[in-house]
Amino acid sequence: MTQPKRIAILGSTGSIGTQTLDVIRQHPEDFEVEVLTAQNNCDLLISQALEFKPNAVVIGNEANYQKVKEALIPQDIKVFAGQKAIAQVVEMDTIDVVLTALVGYSGLIPTVHAIKAGKQIALANKETLVVAGEIITALAKENGVNIYPVDSEHSAIFQCLVGEFHNPIEKIILTASGGPFRGKDRDYLQTVTREQALKHPNWDMGAKITIDSASLMNKGLEVIEAKWLFGLKTEQIEVVVHPQSIIHSLVQFEDGSIKAQLGPPDMRIPIQFALSYPHRLKSDFERFDFTKYPQLTFEQPDMKTFRNLQLAFDALAKGGNAPCVLNAANEIAVAAFLNREVGFLEMSDLIEETLAKASFVAHPSLEDYVASDAEARTITENLIKSKV
Repeated sequence: MTQPKRIAILGSTGSIGTQTLDVIRQHPEDFEVEVLTAQNNCDLLISQALEFKPNAVVIGNEANYQKVKEALIPQDIKVFAGQKAIAQVVEMDTIDVVLTALVGYSGLIPTVHAIKAGKQIALANKETLVVAGEIITALAKENGVNIYPVDSEHSAIFQCLVGEFHNPIEKIILTASGGPFRGKDRDYLQTVTREQALKHPNWDMGAKITIDSASLMNKGLEVIEAKWLFGLKTEQIEVVVHPQSIIHSLVQFEDGSIKAQLGPPDMRIPIQFALSYPHRLKSDFERFDFTKYPQLTFEQPDMKTFRNLQLAFDALAKGGNAPCVLNAANEIAVAAFLNREVGFLEMSDLIEETLAKASFVAHPSLEDYVASDAEARTITENLIKSKV
């Protein structure tokens, strides 16, 4: 690459954001940090800004604005605050790539603004496509914007498709670790704790995505995301449990050939590929040693016990605003589980009840998605109150 790409990182203090900065730290000649945003972690945001000297930072929680401003204004770094500022800052002329690593629904509107401004997107916020995939993909096409997947599974599919874009996909196979409760039955899951659910066997992630992985909702969201990223039908997407997390996903073509992308479970690899594409940059990341993994195993997911994955497939098949409702209900249910207000299995019950009660919109606009998200959250919150 001749000139460094100027990167805006939305959610720079989270797991993906900090690992993205690690990638940039290793390649200062290839990438520059243009914008950093965080919701609450102002201390880490200040530390990151002092190291990387971005043009601007945004702190989502306006209560922390003064602290961030006082720390960074002497460094000639612009400081903004609030959710609207996050959506506006991505439109800056000096940005080449926007990496969206915000958690949940909060990534939707900033991503829309970035696409409309013609910025290339490195997408770590799967919920953007879960909530409004049809609108987002159409908007990207209209504005000549590429969406590069950062999730390890979708990056694997993308990497398998390089050089194959003219060959039709028969199906894709998304791999799942199975999470900390793989093989457990419903009796066991009735009593699992927050602490148990937060212990993922292979990946180091934020609390929300770790709970989603334990319940298999994360895989369900990835199924919906894959449909929009790769233009697939529901029946072209398969999930297989692969406990070692070495094969990150596979593509099967019409001649029966299957391509897979392998590597150690390190999110910096797909992050770097999304930022550097079409180039591969040298890294000092861990190399995979086949001798340490004499067996790579696979099994079918248990969708009767882990019902969230089936609910996601059902929402995708129904279409319209159903995936948006699914996502909103899940975000509220996960927050309630983390706050010890509901049990692990009750999250699926809440999501299913919300899907049944929420208004269905077959052909939603962006405004309909916003309204559906708000309605679903209210329904789920009321269901939780009624159970307490």
